[in-house]
Amino acid sequence: MARAGATGGGRSYRGQMPVKWYGSLVLICLLGVALIVYSRYERQHPAPSTQPAIGAHWFQALGFDICGTVEPNLPVNPNASTSPVPGIRTEGDGVIQVAPTTNADAGDNATLARFVATYPKLKLASGVVQLPGKPKYTNGEKCPAGSHDAGKPGQVVIKMWPSFTPPGSNNPAVFHDPAAIKLADGQLITVAFVPTGASIPKPSSITAMLTDRAGTATTTPPTVPSATTPTTPVTTTPSTATTATTKPASTATTASTLPSPKGTTPTTAKP
Repeated sequence: MARAGATGGGRSYRGQMPVKWYGSLVLICLLGVALIVYSRYERQHPAPSTQPAIGAHWFQALGFDICGTVEPNLPVNPNASTSPVPGIRTEGDGVIQVAPTTNADAGDNATLARFVATYPKLKLASGVVQLPGKPKYTNGEKCPAGSHDAGKPGQVVIKMWPSFTPPGSNNPAVFHDPAAIKLADGQLITVAFVPTGASIPKPSSITAMLTDRAGTATTTPPTVPSATTPTTPVTTTPSTATTATTKPASTATTASTLPSPKGTTPTTAKP
């Protein structure tokens, strides 16, 4: 009996509360709750993605200078009516619109090269440029006769102004690869094939870009006439009331005139 009591434990051991076991359970529960709270916070407050995000709407002015001649604006995207609509496109006013609907046009994918890839028959790469329906120009090729820089060898240069306002509008950067140009709101871009050292102008579509950027403000004025529209019914209402008043008067006059044939005294109708 003494040996059993020594090896099997006594009443005092069996009566002790397993504090460590319960403590471990509490710690696991607290850790689980903390993980749930953290995951919920992360879901409700996602880390900001690289801009432009899906749903953004940016604008860049775009121009082309071939051998010293500023080319007309690119027409509206030929694939603008397709589904889905290209997330980087132009409406024919010399303005690139960045309005991503998929990740293919969002974030770091929003480049000048992406715009070129989604515009049929437009070619632009390092050392090569070709507008739709026009000749292709490559580095070292001479400008054609009749052009401003006729006979001079040209090179493909992409000049980009970070913004249409200072200081960005005064500090352009020169690129040769369209994939290296990340599109940004208010940017100015001129793609040129010109002799080395030639002056490259800013795109002529800056005003159109500013108009497009202010599209939300431009759509506001039409609501102003609708605000003054209620005054028209107010003016009309009195005229309607006058007509209603006139009708009873004419009726009353007719009524007083009708009895006159029966009465021989026409003077009674005058009062």
